[in-house]
Amino acid sequence: MNYLPQLLYPLYEARLLRQIADKPQPKHVAIMADGNRRWAREAGFTDISHGHRQGARTIGEMISWCRDTQVEVVTIYLLSTENLKRSTEEVGLLFDIISDVVMHLSQGDLGCQLRLVGHLDLLPEEVVARMQRAAGSTKDNTGVIVNIAVGYGGRQEIVDAVQNLIREEVEAGAPAAEIADRVTAESITEHLYTKGLPDPDLVIRTSGEQRLSGFLLWQAAYSEIWFTDTYWPAFRKVDFLRALRDYSQRSRRFGK
Repeated sequence: MNYLPQLLYPLYEARLLRQIADKPQPKHVAIMADGNRRWAREAGFTDISHGHRQGARTIGEMISWCRDTQVEVVTIYLLSTENLKRSTEEVGLLFDIISDVVMHLSQGDLGCQLRLVGHLDLLPEEVVARMQRAAGSTKDNTGVIVNIAVGYGGRQEIVDAVQNLIREEVEAGAPAAEIADRVTAESITEHLYTKGLPDPDLVIRTSGEQRLSGFLLWQAAYSEIWFTDTYWPAFRKVDFLRALRDYSQRSRRFGK
């Protein structure tokens, strides 16, 4: 076995950290953790659960990497509304693994503050209850804010935001003729799943796919996007720091 790469990684990590130390860094990073199943198959596993479980371990590691950076918010895409159409067996497995991820992050020494974002009504009640209890136990933590996007769809989020906004206006007695004028970019933003948080500065997608696939469609309108061919279970701290270095070298042009 060649141990040279393992010996060099800490040196390379230190170099990357020096390169971004005095450069602009993202405050909010959104991650599309993609490629778990492909990683498992290419690693020779017939049981794809190995990919999902290794990907789950990578999540905790990635949150710990933020300690050496200026990242304050992480939103990680774990289960889309489209994923719910997979086989009953795989969806059940994903529910178990995602619940375990939330439990692990809530009980570890990361000190992160967990939030669930998504159309939770699409998930089994017992799964939602377990995750909400775990997330609720972190409300007083002062570490990185971690949004777990589960049962999430970008279009559905916008639909939910507009519907909730209109319901509030109706309940407040707003005249029907005035409701349309009260639907603004600002009022919609205040009703998104991520309300109260800054939009992501950087979106990272693993596995070689180069599309947003409905992830944070509203919030990511002006985000920088970084793609990598690396599958999520194989994603390393050096990959994360490379993404931050690339971000630090870009000149952001909002709306252009």
